[in-house]
Amino acid sequence: MAEIINLRQARKHKARAEKEARADANRIAFGRTKAEKNLTKAEQDLVKSRLDSHKRDDSEKP
Repeated sequence: MAEIINLRQARKHKARAEKEARADANRIAFGRTKAEKNLTKAEQDLVKSRLDSHKRDDSEKP
C-alpha cells in the first residue's frame, strides 16, 4: 500500500527545497569578493575579445 502523506507538509517541504536551491545560487552569484568579481569580469572580457577578433568581416566584398 502507498505511504500516506500530508499534502500541506509536502507542499511546504517542496517550497523549502526550492528556496534553498535559490539561496545556493545567490550565494554563488553575490557571495564573492571584489577581487573574484574583477577576475571573472576580466576572463569574460578576454574570451569575448578573442571571439570578436575571429569574426568574419563580410562588409568588404571583392
